[in-house]
Amino acid sequence: MLDNGDTVVRSSDRQQWTWSENEGRSLGDLVSGVTNDLATLMRQEIQLARAETMEKVSEATQSIVWIVAGGLVAYAGVIGLLIAAIVGLATFMPLWLSALIVGVVVIIVGAILIQSGRSRLQNMNVVPEKTIASIQEDAALVKEKVS
Repeated sequence: MLDNGDTVVRSSDRQQWTWSENEGRSLGDLVSGVTNDLATLMRQEIQLARAETMEKVSEATQSIVWIVAGGLVAYAGVIGLLIAAIVGLATFMPLWLSALIVGVVVIIVGAILIQSGRSRLQNMNVVPEKTIASIQEDAALVKEKVS
């Protein structure tokens, strides 16, 4: 008897399979089975590539949203420049200087947001890495089984 923690397993209870599940099948059946398995495998790999690509598209969409947000903030900077030119802080400094300061600060914030989105897009890798790794594993498995 073997004790593997919680349960006791008698060696007489363990089954040993001595025959292959493919025994008795013709060569044509085996080739057909392999062909069906490979077709299923390829369909699954395509589904994985599609899912991974959609994930990358989602990341790209988020980066584009940051770029648009940066553009809107930069546009608000232009509006701030116009409002500051009209209203100004004439009591503390010349009107043109106060408008310039407010506008430059808002434009800098917008530029930072735009650059953040651009750098995320540039650093994004669109190669479906999981799919490639899976295909390589599948190829190694098929090679091992064929050998």
